[in-house]
Amino acid sequence: MWTYDKMLEYPINIRETNTQLAKNIISQYGGPDGELAASLRYLSQRFGMPDQKAKATLNDIGTEELAHLEMVGTIVHQLTRNASIEEVEAGSLAPYYTDHGLGVYPQAASGTPFSASVLAVKGDPIADLQEDLAADVAPLKIQHR
Repeated sequence: MWTYDKMLEYPINIRETNTQLAKNIISQYGGPDGELAASLRYLSQRFGMPDQKAKATLNDIGTEELAHLEMVGTIVHQLTRNASIEEVEAGSLAPYYTDHGLGVYPQAASGTPFSASVLAVKGDPIADLQEDLAADVAPLKIQHR
C-alpha cells in the first residue's frame, strides 16, 4: 500500500511555453525508456525476485519512478499549457494536439503510443535486472540550438 503526498517531490515552475522541448520531453514520460515504462518494469519484475528484500527494493524503485512520471508530466504540461495554435504547429505538435489537445499522453517523441511491449519481464532475476540497467542508461537526447 502506498501513501501519496499531494505535492511534487521537487517543485516545478516553468513559465515559458516551449512546444518543441515538450515534444522531446514527452519521450521521458511515455517513451520506451521513460518513467512510465520504468515504473511498470520494476513493479512487474518484483514478483520474480527470489526473496522479500529484493521484492521490496524493486517495489520502492518502481514507486519512485511513479514520482518521476508525475514530475515529467508536470513539465510537459507547463511547457504547453498556454501554447497557441501557432506555437503547437511550430513545435511540430500538431498531430499530437489533434489527438490529445494539450493533455499529457504517454507516447514517444516519434508519436508512438506507450506499449507494454517495451518491457522485458522474464521472471529470471538476472535477466530482469540486466534489462533494468539497459533501460536506465538509455540517454534522453535533446538537440540544443
